[in-house]
Amino acid sequence: MKLPPPFSPDAASNLEQLIASKPTPFLALDLSVIKKRYDELVGGFPDAEIYYAVKANPADEVIELLANSGSSFDIASIQELDKVLKFGVSPERISYGNTIKKASAVKYFFDRGVRLYATDSEADLINLSKNAPGSKVYIRILTDGSEGADWPLSRKFGCNPEMAVELAVMARDLGLIPYGVSFHVGSQQRDIDVWDGAIAKVKVIIDRLKQDYGITISMVNMGGGFPANYLLKTNDFSTYAEEITRFFKEDFGDDAPKLILEPGRSLVGDAGVIVSEVVLISRKSATALERWVYTDVGVFNGLIETLGEAIKYHVSTDKEGEVDEVILAGPTCDSLDIMYEHHKYELPLSLEIGDHIFWYSTGAYTTSYSSIEFNGFPPLEYHVI
Repeated sequence: MKLPPPFSPDAASNLEQLIASKPTPFLALDLSVIKKRYDELVGGFPDAEIYYAVKANPADEVIELLANSGSSFDIASIQELDKVLKFGVSPERISYGNTIKKASAVKYFFDRGVRLYATDSEADLINLSKNAPGSKVYIRILTDGSEGADWPLSRKFGCNPEMAVELAVMARDLGLIPYGVSFHVGSQQRDIDVWDGAIAKVKVIIDRLKQDYGITISMVNMGGGFPANYLLKTNDFSTYAEEITRFFKEDFGDDAPKLILEPGRSLVGDAGVIVSEVVLISRKSATALERWVYTDVGVFNGLIETLGEAIKYHVSTDKEGEVDEVILAGPTCDSLDIMYEHHKYELPLSLEIGDHIFWYSTGAYTTSYSSIEFNGFPPLEYHVI
């Protein structure tokens, strides 16, 4: 088979061997794509520090590659921390980026040397002051991540700018270090201008803290949001880098704070292809215009980001010829397990039960979102090609 760019030349032949020897569904990962994306990110933001969002794909091979490449890591749990530490990553290269954390988890991180923590509430700051005394904190603010983002991240995380100022003062008074301000514009963000508004909001907060309270903020964390290659068009990464750098310089000039980025999807998304098998093809009536195509991968074992048809993957098959519209659904006995019903994918009429369907740019948020045993189906396996 022929894999599209950016897969390496050897990836196709390696994938063919996997298809011949491994049961579907599975995710195939091309690590060379991840290294290429990491190098592009470093080149596009040479003054920034990269903290890979482990939740996007926690595979050992991915963590090891990025650790050896010099990446730092954005961690959301004790389990992710342990995975990263086993590859010799120093605690100085780790941030506890989850604003929702138990006291026992904070203590676990602190005892292992982690000194950088996200926060967005008074209760969490008190937790940090008790269990991670003297640590650096960065305050996450609310931004409008619904515009332009295929997978919005608004509402649950962050606080308004006024509270961010209050939390920074509170952190200082509690013996913590008010170190930074962070935001996230939404995952798979296609509207670059959203960064402009978010950076401007951060600038106002930083200026006010300096002028009114004598607090100097040393870091801005822009989170993630850079896109992978799905159906909906995005700008080239170089355009993102150029425009966001311009926004940052326009607001902060030469006296800019340290910049942190937390990419996940943009690093690993395009490195993956899910191989699935057609389980059933049917029509709901003799006159139905659409075929239902059921595959052995679905919402609950790798494709949860198709909920609401939010993320639209490139889909292909080896079969050729005349095509018609299909509804793509998964294998479980849950009516929610439908990937695409309203957005009309077209597949060949020659497609048969047992044929393979390939889902591209599925390296992010597939294995990590996969259920453990819903309907007895095992989690999505992965292999490196």
